[in-house]
Amino acid sequence: MRDQRVRSGGIELAVRERGEAGRPAVVLVHGYPDTGAMWDDVAERLAGRFRVITYDVRGAGGSSAPSDPLDYGLDALMGDLEAVLDGVGADGPVHLVGHDWGSVQGWEAVIGDRLRGRFASFTSISGPDRRHLARWVRTAVRSGPRGVREVLGQARRSVYMPVLMAPRAGELAARLLPAGFARGLRLREGAEPRPGHPAATLARDARNGLGLYRANMGRRRGGSPEGGRCGSEGDGRTDVPVQLIVPIKDRYGSQPLLLSPRGVVPNLYVRRAPAGHWVARSHPDLVARWITEFVEHVEGGTETPGLAHARAAAEPGREFGGDLVVVTGAGSGIGRATARAFAEAGARVVVADIDEGGAKRTVDEIGAAGGDAHVYGVDVADPEAMERFARYVKDTWGVPDVVVNNAGIALAGSLLETPEEDWARVRSINLDGMYRGSRLFGRQMVERGEGGHIVIVSSLAAFTPSPELPAYGATKAAVLQLAECFRLDMERYGIGVTAICPGAVDTPITRRTRFVGTAPAVDAELREKMGRAVERRGFPPEKVARAILRAVRQDAAVVPVAVEAHAARTLARVSPAANRALARLGRRAGDRLLAGVQDRHA
Repeated sequence: MRDQRVRSGGIELAVRERGEAGRPAVVLVHGYPDTGAMWDDVAERLAGRFRVITYDVRGAGGSSAPSDPLDYGLDALMGDLEAVLDGVGADGPVHLVGHDWGSVQGWEAVIGDRLRGRFASFTSISGPDRRHLARWVRTAVRSGPRGVREVLGQARRSVYMPVLMAPRAGELAARLLPAGFARGLRLREGAEPRPGHPAATLARDARNGLGLYRANMGRRRGGSPEGGRCGSEGDGRTDVPVQLIVPIKDRYGSQPLLLSPRGVVPNLYVRRAPAGHWVARSHPDLVARWITEFVEHVEGGTETPGLAHARAAAEPGREFGGDLVVVTGAGSGIGRATARAFAEAGARVVVADIDEGGAKRTVDEIGAAGGDAHVYGVDVADPEAMERFARYVKDTWGVPDVVVNNAGIALAGSLLETPEEDWARVRSINLDGMYRGSRLFGRQMVERGEGGHIVIVSSLAAFTPSPELPAYGATKAAVLQLAECFRLDMERYGIGVTAICPGAVDTPITRRTRFVGTAPAVDAELREKMGRAVERRGFPPEKVARAILRAVRQDAAVVPVAVEAHAARTLARVSPAANRALARLGRRAGDRLLAGVQDRHA
């Protein structure tokens, strides 16, 4: 490890080198209110293969501060970066990595003309480019209500910026910041404080670093940010290969904002990390591995499966581009609609169902629409078959990014008339199948260490007692609790879990529901009547599929789908007695229907 001082005009910058000279050079630039020591965990992991350079930006750590507190504009920061490259003798193109304001600097470096040709690649973490930000805001607002909500959501995350820019208020915030910084790292980021981070100079660094906001967030008369003279005022294109590492739990930058380079930067790779803003501290192994893969790809042209996935994820308009999604019970109904929706959003989909013919039809539909899908026949009630299925998916396509446990059956009739074998069959599919899919694929996601999402399809019946659906309702209520418990278990690994609770949806399950304790003719008529009633309700499975994609995107915990599901959940919370009273009314109506059907077949 080698320390040196580099001059940039009137500023002295503290620079540290690790690794051997002659290897590809990786330059790590930190953000606010950090120092170069923020990168220590990552830098130590990279130093065995690369020449690693870190430095304290002006006003931070061991570097001196400018006499003018506003001398933090991007033009001055580019001068510092240039001085560091010259000072360490980085003659050839280097691989640049930036976090937070370090990433903002990185974008300016690879987009602008001043340092053109000096970078072989750029890895951006939690720091958007100003041009991409402006384009994203315009496009999102024009796109409709969802886009407006995304912009407002980002505005809420950025409320601290006007505070830091304001005189006196910024100084007060900077004075208070050190008191809770270490605690916030531990509780919100899962990163234990260690020597060097937070830095001993944190109080001074926080105060000096206000200049980053005040010099670069203001507006000049011509509309360009202060200090941004060295960058292109175009759309933010760059020929430098760019890797975006997007922490999905970042409290300061939303995913839509951090993904704003999609559609602008042609050679883009997107990787989502199951972490918060300081991902380099909480997940240094992951960040170092991704930087290594990207640098080696740029240097040698080899593309790992992970990078191929990241390249597909960069396609604009394909929200789940490159993701691997497994859907059980995908031969019909909600499963089929969900598989198609994920495929339309760019995912590779494994379509699984006990009815392999139905699954094949789903795959054919996806293929005809230009999607990527593969069929697999499996009975979720068979433990050994599910073990084989999980191994096959991993060995053939890799670890899934999203798993939708959807397979289920319905059974109606009094508990008194429900035989052991029927009860066991409903439980083995509706509950045990969810357990197996969640456990087997959840283990794979944990071992991979890159996050993921598991969806467990429950039902309106989880909220509403029904004497006609004791087996179905009991398993769906258990499934809801399974999802709630599993979510708490998996959040430590950055893996989301969602329970989806649809209401009355027009799917084949209604016409396949058996009514125990009835004659075959009565059973058939009751199924037909129930099927027509749900058909008249007219709620298609495609709406549930859209809710599932939205839940995965937002990492929602419990999602009722359809007005009756929302009403049932609310009533179950507010007045369980009223919920039971409604169930009694339903039972009386069901008794009258059953009596009428039985009379016709007597």
